[in-house]
Amino acid sequence: MRDTHRGSDGIHGMVARERMSPSARKLRDAYARTPDAPFFQREFGYYCLERWKEQGMPQEVPLETLFGYDPSGAHVLRELGWCEAAFSPVFEEKVLEERGAHELAQDAAGRHVLYFKGRRSGFMPEYVAHPVRDQKSWEEQCLWRLDPATAGRFAGLEKRMDAARQAAGRGLMIQQQVIGGYMYLRSLIGPVDLLYMVHDSPDLIHRCMRAWLALADAVVLRHQEHVTLDELYFGEDICYNHGTLISQEMMREYLFPYYQQLIANIKSRQIDKARHLYFQIDTDGFADPAIPFYRELGMDVMSPFEAASGCDVVRTGRQYADLTLCGGVDKRELAKGTAEIDRLVDRIFPVMRKRGGYIPTCDHGVPEEVSYANYLHFRKRCLEFAT
Repeated sequence: MRDTHRGSDGIHGMVARERMSPSARKLRDAYARTPDAPFFQREFGYYCLERWKEQGMPQEVPLETLFGYDPSGAHVLRELGWCEAAFSPVFEEKVLEERGAHELAQDAAGRHVLYFKGRRSGFMPEYVAHPVRDQKSWEEQCLWRLDPATAGRFAGLEKRMDAARQAAGRGLMIQQQVIGGYMYLRSLIGPVDLLYMVHDSPDLIHRCMRAWLALADAVVLRHQEHVTLDELYFGEDICYNHGTLISQEMMREYLFPYYQQLIANIKSRQIDKARHLYFQIDTDGFADPAIPFYRELGMDVMSPFEAASGCDVVRTGRQYADLTLCGGVDKRELAKGTAEIDRLVDRIFPVMRKRGGYIPTCDHGVPEEVSYANYLHFRKRCLEFAT
């Protein structure tokens, strides 16, 4: 490791609070669940920006300035996928077949996807096939693409780690993102076929998960040679509108052991042995049934709490006093009007401000049904809780 500094450099020890960037202090206060701390200001994402431009949103003003977001309080390390498996190389993206107004294409994750012609985003595509159907397709199509020794995985590592070391020196939280095991299996096999494979080929699922663990562990190890991690963040999406998409028994069999091993390995390698490793799960849908399972693994942050699926951050915040929550702002209410926005804010924000450990964002990407004027009003209300 090239860094020769010791002590409170953000790597060997936590940076003194007065040396942290203001956004780093604010984000760390949220994660520490500090009562009455100002809300960290950010958004989950957007599906609405083109529509907002039509409605008069200035195009020359950065969104951070326009909406009063805080500068990032975290430095994100990627390289391990998010919604798709971390293939290197990825599959060739190509059109396989013309179907009238649609086209069947192969995406970078090896899935066969039905799209509208000339349009690849802004709607839910139809997944026709996934790359792993059996042991043969797993080995021929996918396993070699997950090889931790692939040289391309670490191209530019030194430059990326230099940026991470500098961010750590400013007190930013060093966040390692990883595709969660369920999201990974779903991208390989598909959500329906995965349930059949649990019954027909359980050994194949374990082989897939062993490859997930080997790759994640190898990449994170290289990162940990340079920095201490503050957060392990899984993109999981394991819930739908009535709870988890696989059973608790399946979660324990196919996810739990691999998660335990990865977390244990990461903790054992931390340069700063005293550093708390926050563990965050990101899942859509009704997340309440999944919370106890992930809590067993040490989860202390969760997002984005979809209100349309029955999530309620006030209820969950009361039930789990030591859980940091991100999200929970009902996009349907944002689309209605200022009175509905005010009722939502007045119900959630004062309670969660007093509690601490809450970062308000839309409960998924802001949809185009939310007008620019409505969102501006929402952001005005958010900023009342920013200081």
